[in-house]
Amino acid sequence: MSVKHPALSGLFIRFGSLLIGATVATGIIVSMQLPLLNKPAEASLSLMSITSSLPATKVPYAWPGIGSAAIDVPSMGVLESHNDQVRPIASLTKMMTTYVVLAADPLGYPAATSSDSGPCVVISRADVVTYEEMKAQGQSSAYVIEGEKVCERDLLAGLLVHSASNYAVLLANMVSGSVDKFVTTMNEDATILGLSSTHYVDVSGFGSGSVSTAQDQAQLAAEIMKSPLVRSIVIQQNVVLPVAGSVGTFTPFVGTNNVIGVKSGRTTEAGGCDVMAMSFIVNSQPQIAYAVVLGMQGGDLLTPAGEAALALDNSVVASVAADAHYTFLKNSSVGIIGWGNHTTSFGVAKKTTVLWSSTSPTLPMKLQIKQLTKSIHKGDVVAWLIVNGVKKYRIPLTAQKSATPPSLWQRLR
Repeated sequence: MSVKHPALSGLFIRFGSLLIGATVATGIIVSMQLPLLNKPAEASLSLMSITSSLPATKVPYAWPGIGSAAIDVPSMGVLESHNDQVRPIASLTKMMTTYVVLAADPLGYPAATSSDSGPCVVISRADVVTYEEMKAQGQSSAYVIEGEKVCERDLLAGLLVHSASNYAVLLANMVSGSVDKFVTTMNEDATILGLSSTHYVDVSGFGSGSVSTAQDQAQLAAEIMKSPLVRSIVIQQNVVLPVAGSVGTFTPFVGTNNVIGVKSGRTTEAGGCDVMAMSFIVNSQPQIAYAVVLGMQGGDLLTPAGEAALALDNSVVASVAADAHYTFLKNSSVGIIGWGNHTTSFGVAKKTTVLWSSTSPTLPMKLQIKQLTKSIHKGDVVAWLIVNGVKKYRIPLTAQKSATPPSLWQRLR
């Protein structure tokens, strides 16, 4: 067979070879990329400029509208009161009971640590009767049985966390030999500490005769919190006691909102009373602010007292620790997240104000991002803004619209 156009035939052969080669090469490239293309694409993120150093803003103290109140930040020399009247103080009395116990030789105030158990007492029949009488009166108390041995640390834990009035009597007898002698010491120590408006008639505060002012109680709280033992006790929401088992605190918000105790109380005459210690940070140094409220009314008395103390403590921390602030407005965008052109802005889900000291020229923060490989829906949390101000803020950031990762075909194009 003859070939009429050898040049044209050669051209077709060369073109065919190139086409086959290109197809094979493309197949090899695609086969190498398919594992990566089949792997879901992880969203990428870009962050907008958020904030810089801002001018100082004075935050007013949130004094309650009723009753008495005081604040104390010993490390900063802050001690102020509001409507500071002498009032019944209910179970706040047990703070002085604690002080006298820890100050008594050989218990070693304030050196006692959380590992010290201290001396012990064996429960007598009379102690059981005291428990039964106090329970019948409606006083908070801890179950005891005759012959049981209870040591100082457990007695203090039951006293401060569960406000056990019968434990207050046990401690008084252990230290002074009688409740009357112990109460005398309580008043002598109050004078020594400069608590000039404070007077005690019992060790529990159940009657209306034990009285004080909010400022005196703030100073007393700061004094007993010098003890590592006290600090280790009051931060607990529950303690386990001999025989009585696990009992809970009556002090609101302990263990939340940076609250670390100290003591609460309520009676009809005293109303709701709360002494609240709150931790915060200034220039990387831990600090404690004390807020005291007396004579709160409403509900179970303890809840409004706790809410008033929390609001006051938060305002104190904001005022004394932070002279710079930044407010993230609701739905304000702080960044963009998504895949290529498939993106959505994201921002703060609700209005949030962060506080910090202007000694730091900028607001320290970092972004904690969720690993996102699937579609993002409007309102999904995509990241958190971690801000180290006067406390650690973890602010959820939500998508402001939906976004979908590109399909395999879109990635191949």
